Amino acid sequence: MYAKHAGIFGIGRSSFYRWRDAYQKHGEAGLKNAKSIPKNPANQTPAEIVEKVLYLRRKYHLGPIRIVWYLARYHGIKISDARVYRILRGTRMRKLHTKRYQKQVPGHHIQVDVKLLTFKGKCGEKIRRFQYTAIDDATRVRALKVYEKHTQANAIDFIDHIIEKVPFRIREVRTDNGHEFQAKFHWHVEDLGIRHAYIKRGTPQLNGKVERSHRSDQQEFYQLLSYKGDVDLEAKLDEWERFYNFARPHGAHNGQTPYEALRDKLQ
Repeated sequence: MYAKHAGIFGIGRSSFYRWRDAYQKHGEAGLKNAKSIPKNPANQTPAEIVEKVLYLRRKYHLGPIRIVWYLARYHGIKISDARVYRILRGTRMRKLHTKRYQKQVPGHHIQVDVKLLTFKGKCGEKIRRFQYTAIDDATRVRALKVYEKHTQANAIDFIDHIIEKVPFRIREVRTDNGHEFQAKFHWHVEDLGIRHAYIKRGTPQLNGKVERSHRSDQQEFYQLLSYKGDVDLEAKLDEWERFYNFARPHGAHNGQTPYEALRDKLQ
């Protein structure tokens, strides 16, 4: 009888029966409003996992997706990116993600750029070095080499180094208009049967992948490095290059490393 008149008082049928059952089971106490308890509150994430999430964010500036990959790959911890995001949001650590265009054929486009490095010597003097970087558009496989000077001769040497390093044919090298990439460099590349293309002045985003990789170098490698001499720097950079290519989960490949992506593309 009560169900027939519930609509008169603006009460839905399901609400009526829920309240009726609560009254029959608990009496008037069952009619009191109470906040529902979430089944999976965020604070149930084990403290040691929260600590690892925050450590990866603070130390390496990783975003939620990459943190998920690192925890799964190196700690055997499975956690959703939504849960990681909530942990980071709770500590006001957030990061934006953007989609980037990429070629699908290894070697179709190789972006090349130079990163200025500044270190302090043993006596506090300023030491400058130049990291020449090449990154494959399709796979994100990289080649790195440090030079004492910023010259065309070193840019030419670096191109020869890239060719020996990467396991695929290079079709095009793309650079900015820096002095190190001018006539001698240009014709050396063309003589190798590789097209050399300049990006438009004032448009560094056209070489955005190599620019972005330099930020990764700074955040995940150089900020943790103490300069102890060029021999040590070259050894550490070689180790970082191997880690980047073979062990570091990459956002462009949904957690695969560049060489895992290369393997898939060559199959």
